[in-house]
Amino acid sequence: MEQVILVNTNDEPQGLMEKMEAHRKGLLHRAFSVFIFNSRGELLLQKRASNKYHSAGLWTNTCCSHPREQETVIAAAERRLQEEMGFTTPLHKIFDFIYQAPLENGLTEHEFDHVLVGYYNDSIHPCHQEVAAYRFVAMDILQEELQQQPEQFTVWFQIAFAKVYNWWQKQPAFIH
Repeated sequence: MEQVILVNTNDEPQGLMEKMEAHRKGLLHRAFSVFIFNSRGELLLQKRASNKYHSAGLWTNTCCSHPREQETVIAAAERRLQEEMGFTTPLHKIFDFIYQAPLENGLTEHEFDHVLVGYYNDSIHPCHQEVAAYRFVAMDILQEELQQQPEQFTVWFQIAFAKVYNWWQKQPAFIH
């Protein structure tokens, strides 16, 4: 049984709850979103597998999930990056934010989301139970795709991307 860490708006732990129950009740819990860039400044996206319990078949950030009890956000993100995309790379946090969004099946995402970035240019070996496809895409092109076809992307990615795009625009030219 997978559990999430319930938190308050300061990201202070408030207890544990089974993941699906937390999503049914829409309770605030700790999460992370990983954004991996290559040397051309392109973002690695994944298309969620068709068997996912929500947002199946939609494009989203490189990976995302929830840390386990007694697991740091960075360690959890590195673990899930390996499990989902088949590689590891150093990650660092750029910001966090809280969002709440309805999903299909009566579920609600209500997360204190830690946003992490990393850089990677080598082989990718995705887990096909988690990832249907992947691609690197230029940030400006991705922004256009999100405006023209938002239904092709997860709700949390649409929210986080706007914030990551603002961060990305302030970075040195070598990652653009």
